[in-house]
Amino acid sequence: MPTYVEISSVTGTSPYNIYICGVDLVSCTWISTITSGDIPYSFELPFIYSSYPNFAVKVVDNFNCNMIKFSGATYLD
Repeated sequence: MPTYVEISSVTGTSPYNIYICGVDLVSCTWISTITSGDIPYSFELPFIYSSYPNFAVKVVDNFNCNMIKFSGATYLD
């Protein structure tokens, strides 16, 4: 059964590149480029990540600022 991920809000400047990553943030898969008007945005978790116990959603805004959400916490870098 597929797993869906929903992004309900983001900060920063549109457009946003959406990635799914392992929690180590080393291997990431690009999902889509969205704008503020696309929020809330949901997508199907790629099959390769379906067996991962945890994963991260990385959002990169127009100014290359990263927003990362995993394990119930948000970190900015």
